[in-house]
Amino acid sequence: MSEKMTSKHACDYDVAVIGLGPTGATLANLLAIEGLRVLVLERDKDIFALPRAVHFDGECMRVFQTIGIAGTLLPNLFVALGVRFLNGAGKLLIDWTRPAGIGPQGWCASYKFHQPDLEVALRERLAQQAGVDVRLHHEAFALDEATDGVVVRFEDMSRGKLGRATARYVVGCDGARSIVRRFMGTELTDLKSHERWVVVDVLLNTPRPDLGDYTIQYCEPARPTTYTRGPGSRRRWEIMVMPGDDPSQVGTPEWLWDKLARWISPADARLERSAVYTFHSVVADGWRRGRLLLAGDAAHQTPPFMGQGMSAGIRDASNLAWKLGTVLRGDASDELLDTLESERSPHVREFIETAVQFGAIIQATDPDLVVMGDGEGSDSIRNFVTPQPALGPGAWLAGQTGTGGTISHQPRLADGRLLDDAVGYRFALVLLPEYREQLDDITDLVAQANLSVVADGGEPVRSWLGTLGAVAVLVRPDRYVHGIARNIESLESLIESALPRRQTEGV
Repeated sequence: MSEKMTSKHACDYDVAVIGLGPTGATLANLLAIEGLRVLVLERDKDIFALPRAVHFDGECMRVFQTIGIAGTLLPNLFVALGVRFLNGAGKLLIDWTRPAGIGPQGWCASYKFHQPDLEVALRERLAQQAGVDVRLHHEAFALDEATDGVVVRFEDMSRGKLGRATARYVVGCDGARSIVRRFMGTELTDLKSHERWVVVDVLLNTPRPDLGDYTIQYCEPARPTTYTRGPGSRRRWEIMVMPGDDPSQVGTPEWLWDKLARWISPADARLERSAVYTFHSVVADGWRRGRLLLAGDAAHQTPPFMGQGMSAGIRDASNLAWKLGTVLRGDASDELLDTLESERSPHVREFIETAVQFGAIIQATDPDLVVMGDGEGSDSIRNFVTPQPALGPGAWLAGQTGTGGTISHQPRLADGRLLDDAVGYRFALVLLPEYREQLDDITDLVAQANLSVVADGGEPVRSWLGTLGAVAVLVRPDRYVHGIARNIESLESLIESALPRRQTEGV
């Protein structure tokens, strides 16, 4: 290596984040909450002002709640009702209805949004955080990993000036063509779905309630198409590129209006943006090498048929930030960082593989294959429920399969607060007041583990604990269940499982 840092205190920053899209901005905000010194390098000068991602779920909203921007986002969101898959005859193949009301996460299950609004909110919040150095129009071009940190070399593209900084860890949130992934030497596992689609966003001139609020997957062999509504007057169509299409015409205004004619005309709306994409399905085989890590599209890419592309990156950020904080404080060995991949890769694969299965239905161009829903036992296909997979093996009590590693509820407490607001981005022990009163001897353990203890006797907490069959539940900062205690006798060992394992070297 060209340079070596002789002390873990010699680095300019604790973490360098490469890329300031939604994943990178979320990660940087959470790292700031952890009290870390953060450098963010983003090659673009400005936020991309046009829509890209359009959906996130209630779990992501909890992350935005933790960062402090949920209230900013909420007025500009549309609660998504679900997805309907129709064949060419208009017959319902799959009904994926999402509840419209507040769910167990403390938020609605599904939201439509305008990505620039989210990015503005994340960056404005980041500007208020202490210890964060954001450098726009700066491109990282070299990473020299040493024993004690990483030398990050970059170019200030506004002046053509080269610079360097050192960080103890570097996280690549730099998208599908990640430079961090290249320096890691990580390859991608191909999940075998690569199709070209045109994505077109329009702004309606007048309300069109006839278009509907559901996302519609038109599983029509002649031209598979997706319609989805966004907040306000925003609507999107995704149109599959077919073998006979003229490449020189695909995506032109004339081509687009011809394909949209069954729904809208230039008199109804104006084109805001169109782009031709190849929808990939890949997962990185190795999310960490030494002090280099991956998150978001740098680690995985999915077809859009479940609306989980950006959401997966937000989950990565929430999973990783507290682990980096724990390691950098010396409360765990850096092996904890390996659990980013072991936990998140199986989780994201389930969503990608389901999206690929949906894609096989949507993209089928043989009419004989698009006949689902007509056979015996088809109800299990028609009525689809959003998966809620558990994490893969990692930093949770593996002996509690079915509970540990699952996303926690967020009940409203007796004082009116949501659980996450009461505990912050930290471990939380949730139990009933009558049990807390019996456990004065755990005060020292709670202090050692730096737990937030929530002793609440309201019905939402009692109902949740009853569902778990538990007297207490230990929730991680990323809101996944670390473990439960089924009786008072096991509560002490549950708390002990979260105690710091102090490290003196290697971080």
